[in-house]
Amino acid sequence: MQLDIKKSIRTNNFSDTKIMKKIQNLWSSVSPDIDTSATKYGVYYNYESNYRGDYTLGIAVEDNAENALSVNDNAHYQIFDVDISTDQGIPDTWRHIWQLEDIGTLKRAYTIDFEKYLPDGTVKIYIATL
Repeated sequence: MQLDIKKSIRTNNFSDTKIMKKIQNLWSSVSPDIDTSATKYGVYYNYESNYRGDYTLGIAVEDNAENALSVNDNAHYQIFDVDISTDQGIPDTWRHIWQLEDIGTLKRAYTIDFEKYLPDGTVKIYIATL
């Protein structure tokens, strides 16, 4: 799969006090340029270390553009369904992922992870695993 990153930011879940504002601004800045019927991706990559370190978050769509980020379709991913009935569905799912990692039941690869936003409103989080 080829993902065309429209725009990205560098951030940290724990030390960046403006993380939520940065993410909201990132989505707002690219939304007018993305077809509303397109599947959108929040792509996490260039990890400094683990989920406590810095990483890059990009907003993307599938595209075979020359500069597109290649996601290995043969990679191993654990897929998490997000409860979209609450506005805390995505943060809650990430907290669950971190808990699984902390207790050792999720072995993350820290290559490319992504949130997949389907046109019907469904959201799934794909975590690359070892």
